[in-house]
Amino acid sequence: MKKANNSKLKIIPLGGLEQIGMNITAFEYEDSIIVVDCGLSFPEDDMLGIDLVIPDITYLKENRDKVKGFIITHGHEDHIGALPYVLKELPAPIYATKLTIGIIDHKLKEHNILKQIKRKVVKHGQSINLGCFRIEFIKTNHSIADASALAIYSPVGIVVHTGDFKVDYTPVFGDAIDLQRFGEIGKKGVLALMCDSTNAERPGFTMSEKTVGKAFDNIFAEHKNTRIIIATFASNVDRVQQIINSAYRFDRKVVVEGRSMVNIINIATELGYIQIPDKTLIDIEQLKNYPDEKTVLITTGSQGESMAALSRMALDIHKKVSIKPGDTVIFSSNPIPGNEKAVSKVINELSMKGAEVIFQDAHVSGHACREEIKLIYSLVRPKYSIPIHGEYKHRIAQKRVVEDLGIEKENVFILASGDVFELDENQAKVTGKVKNGAILVDGLGVGDVGNIVLRDRQHLAEDGIMIVVLTLERGSNQVLAGPDIVSRGFVYVREAEGLMEEAKNVLESSLDRCLEQGVSDWGRIKGTVKDSLSEFIWKKTKRRPMILPIIMEV
Repeated sequence: MKKANNSKLKIIPLGGLEQIGMNITAFEYEDSIIVVDCGLSFPEDDMLGIDLVIPDITYLKENRDKVKGFIITHGHEDHIGALPYVLKELPAPIYATKLTIGIIDHKLKEHNILKQIKRKVVKHGQSINLGCFRIEFIKTNHSIADASALAIYSPVGIVVHTGDFKVDYTPVFGDAIDLQRFGEIGKKGVLALMCDSTNAERPGFTMSEKTVGKAFDNIFAEHKNTRIIIATFASNVDRVQQIINSAYRFDRKVVVEGRSMVNIINIATELGYIQIPDKTLIDIEQLKNYPDEKTVLITTGSQGESMAALSRMALDIHKKVSIKPGDTVIFSSNPIPGNEKAVSKVINELSMKGAEVIFQDAHVSGHACREEIKLIYSLVRPKYSIPIHGEYKHRIAQKRVVEDLGIEKENVFILASGDVFELDENQAKVTGKVKNGAILVDGLGVGDVGNIVLRDRQHLAEDGIMIVVLTLERGSNQVLAGPDIVSRGFVYVREAEGLMEEAKNVLESSLDRCLEQGVSDWGRIKGTVKDSLSEFIWKKTKRRPMILPIIMEV
């Protein structure tokens, strides 16, 4: 991979740098582009009715001939969730480890595009060649099995991308993170390190996943006479494995509830990432055949999601399970920033039904704290540092850690999504910006809801709508019928008849004015109707409902 001229490597993050989610980064050198990850994020509170948010890949579509493939670090939604949408527009091959490909295959099957997309399973330690890049997969630990870091060998040097990671010397499944390989690559000389920042504000080390298993054993020992319900992330296969181990030790049957949980456990069992002792799993229908103290439910909904199994149980709208006094409910996760309210609502609902809720010490993070970040930097010893995966405050926290390690201030880059970051062994700088942003998915519509529609939804949600219907005579523009006013979400009409009558009078006089002035343009008539009604309503109620004039002609 000799460098023939003075071309530079471009690193272009198209998402994932302002939030935790929607991770996608393009690496470009001359006529080769590889894309690392392709995730979604969940809607903010003000995105009314939106289901998912995916990255804008305009730049990749404009350069589709250069795109060699997608390299995926691990199987979490914020790294793979946008693939089915993006691949419909840009069908490129996918490279990832076994479990990750298993989860992606399931997604592509749901979207009916499995046959069109080439997928290749890569083992840790293996490399693939794409265009002028060679990408090596390095074993790491995370809250989902089979996570990888990447060493990207380019003509101007090596870039190491950690993916989401933690250092776990005693993982539940498989080997510990391959620190030796990070060290070997570090000795070759690394141009840049892109490192996970999620927990950069937290001192110390992240606890091993195994410690959660011990916590479960203790909880099971202390609650021998109650039913146990545990909510966790569907993708945390190792967590599920430990719950099953504890259940088996304490002679309890296990029910798995929640669509995503059932899917992932099926995939993980098929591929050998989870071992379930015979006769431990039972179907939810068989729950009634066993006494409560002999059962454990593993369920989705640890983030308070309104449609997930646990929330439905808490609200008594779950078809098969209702919460009883004496149940023990364990939250085996931390609320993701932004979900705290939803989680505490579910905890309150459960507590009111008489359940004991445990949410301390039944979880460890999947991300590296400060000492692990320092460890990776000391092994890799990069020239440039690019903190990734986190909100601005998380990445600034990593910047401080890195500067303490002695990397010069000007060699640490806090990028924004859309930045074109060009680098070689001599210099690195942001040289431009490409189109980036969020594409909103609502039902089956992708991108058909934009800022204007959202603004309208916000407006409708806050102030409601008034529709003014009137019929004009063709030619003379005399008012034949109306104006009639229909309102929704503005005031309860039956109790505001006086207001509606007054509004009608205001409209009639503004229409008379139009006629007197000989206004025949419907646009202007609509404008007059809108302005006069809006002004009147604001004076009377201090509200601004959306006003839609509809004119019919006879």
